[in-house]
Amino acid sequence: MMPLILAKAGQTNTIVKIGGKEKTRKFLESLGFVAGSEVTVISEIAGNVIVNVKDTRIAINKEMAKRIMV
Repeated sequence: MMPLILAKAGQTNTIVKIGGKEKTRKFLESLGFVAGSEVTVISEIAGNVIVNVKDTRIAINKEMAKRIMV
């Protein structure tokens, strides 16, 4: 298990858990980041990550990416 920020571009991973405060977890869940779903890192620029989750591309900052464990 590792934070999403460490995943390599092009690699598909399964989300194991979402950390952080309740408000942060709810926000990430509303974007489609739920345990058991697959997430693919598209690219990483200056610590910010563009991912594909549930057929949608989403950009998240490195603080959010650290809370997503894959």
